[in-house]
Amino acid sequence: MSEVSPAQALAARLVAAADGSVRAVLLYGSHLLGARPGRHSAFDFVVLVDDYRSFYRAVGAARELHRPPWLMSALARVLPPNTMAFAPDEGQFGIAKCLVVSSGHFARALSDTPPDHFLLGRLVQRIGTLWARSAADGVWVEERLSAARAGVLDWMLPYLDQPVDAAGLGRRLLEVCYRGELRPEAQDRAHRIFDTQVDHFRTAFQPVLERGASIGVLLREGELYRPTAPTPDAVRRSWRRYFRRSKARSTLRWFKHMLTFANWLPYVVQKVERHTGKTIELTRLEKAVPIIFLWPRAIHVLLTRPRREIRP
Repeated sequence: MSEVSPAQALAARLVAAADGSVRAVLLYGSHLLGARPGRHSAFDFVVLVDDYRSFYRAVGAARELHRPPWLMSALARVLPPNTMAFAPDEGQFGIAKCLVVSSGHFARALSDTPPDHFLLGRLVQRIGTLWARSAADGVWVEERLSAARAGVLDWMLPYLDQPVDAAGLGRRLLEVCYRGELRPEAQDRAHRIFDTQVDHFRTAFQPVLERGASIGVLLREGELYRPTAPTPDAVRRSWRRYFRRSKARSTLRWFKHMLTFANWLPYVVQKVERHTGKTIELTRLEKAVPIIFLWPRAIHVLLTRPRREIRP
């Protein structure tokens, strides 16, 4: 009998608290990849639910929701997904940072016409399924993930400025995705994350390159592939607009996270300290009214990010 991991145990607690309203729980991010998660680093979950109201009511009734269910349900349809903290028994067994998303919003986020890149950029990377309600639910999720990975060439083609193999496509993809959000990590974080999942990119993206060659948009040169023709300027402008819109939507989500994620400020401070190696002492005003007084410090952190990730 295989040992249950801390992430699986935490997911099981969440599923039990949700009282049948969860369809699947996925794991992504530093704990899955082994990309230097800190001692207090949260597990990164994507929680796929049947409907928002049932989920938040159930978790609230289990006393594991630190915001009113009506507020979480109302915000769920504004720039989905919601982000919430799940830390049963006061976090003794770990904390999960949960992206809570309905099946409909999940499918749209991974479609060929996503509203932004927030989920898509994360879920074409290596993902682990911690729990699925049924085999059919697990298959449905994997089909959506596989389709999203198969479609990466649609939006990556304008950014292939030199020949790549499957791993090189993954590296370039991470560079584009990380550039598409304002993030507090070091500037080389995309390369560090790439190093932890090279095998995933080789497996997932080799068929993508082969299909690109078969339909004539890529030309194979030995083990490498390059675009057959330059991307038209109109297409390049369209994708630049898409990523600008995506970055704007991602930044606006910060305001929602402040409402939905309990104790978000200590979490963010610990994350910034872990990735920059700098100790942050907040002022009384920054702690009391962060939505107003924290912005100068946040801008400073973004402008002074180290080029290379701090290592212990």
